[in-house]
Amino acid sequence: MTSDLPDSDVPAVAELSADESWELLHAAQFGRLAVVIGGAPEIFPINVAAKHPSIYFRTAEGTKLFGTSIGHAVAFESDRVDGSGAWSVVVKGTSREVTTRDETDAVDALGLESWVPTVKHRLVAIDVTSVSGRRFAFGPAPDDDAVEYDPTD
Repeated sequence: MTSDLPDSDVPAVAELSADESWELLHAAQFGRLAVVIGGAPEIFPINVAAKHPSIYFRTAEGTKLFGTSIGHAVAFESDRVDGSGAWSVVVKGTSREVTTRDETDAVDALGLESWVPTVKHRLVAIDVTSVSGRRFAFGPAPDDDAVEYDPTD
């Protein structure tokens, strides 16, 4: 499977397998981190690198690091849109700070780089517990007469 979008003969919305979702995550460089801080949801754009079964990002001291304190439940979403369709992958997991040299070196080898020229010494992992993905094919809406509608759904 590649990250190319589907041909017109595929469904408008298709569920992706875990393997397909991870393939897209391995190619992703950007996404959004969702955390809960003080009982309220927060979302942060982050640069990432994925190496199954984890997603990695760098951060500095502050709200994002606090929100990903050891053992916190977090979610991450990455997607891509082009002229013919889109895909979206959502992972849920537990965050932890990476503290070993071996894991840090392995993540550095993935090419994780920040788009913003700031110092980010803290490396955080999301240890993924669930992954789901969908692919969307763009096109005209179906003819209403061709679609059966059940108001009880």
